[in-house]
Amino acid sequence: MKKLQFKVSINAPVTKVYDFMLGINSKSTYDQWTSLFNPTSTYEGSWDKGNKILFIGIDEKGEKGGMVSKIAENIFNRFVSIQHYGLIKADKEITEGPEVEKWANGFENYTFEENNGTTTVIVDLDTTEDFLDYMNQTYPKALEKLKELCEK
Repeated sequence: MKKLQFKVSINAPVTKVYDFMLGINSKSTYDQWTSLFNPTSTYEGSWDKGNKILFIGIDEKGEKGGMVSKIAENIFNRFVSIQHYGLIKADKEITEGPEVEKWANGFENYTFEENNGTTTVIVDLDTTEDFLDYMNQTYPKALEKLKELCEK
C-alpha cells in the first residue's frame, strides 16, 4: 500500500466544506466533486461512526462497482476516517480474496482545519501501486471541484 496526501485551501467555513464534501444536506454536492473519479460516483449508507458505507459508480458494462467501507471515525467538522475492506463488482460485495487483499484495511482520511474563514482539507489516502498515477492525477482535480462548489 502506498500513502498519498492531497491538500486544498477553500475560502469557506468548515461547516460548509464538511457538509459539501460528505453530501450531508444534499448528496448532490458529494456526487459533483467525486464525478471526476467516475461520472456516476455516489455513496449508499451513512457517515456515522461504525456504519457501513458503499462508494459506488456504474462501470462501462452498466454494472455497479466500487468499495465496501466502514466509517472508522467521524468527528463533526474536524476529521473523517474511512476504512476500505471490500470491493463491489457486478453488483456483488466481495470482502475476501486476492483482489480485496490488495486494498484490505486501506484508509482514506479527511482532516478539516479552519483558519480565519479559510478551510484546509487534507486527504490522507492508502492506495495500491495500480492506482497511484490515477489518484495522483484525479484527486487534486476532484478537490479543485470541491473548492469551486464551496466558494460559489
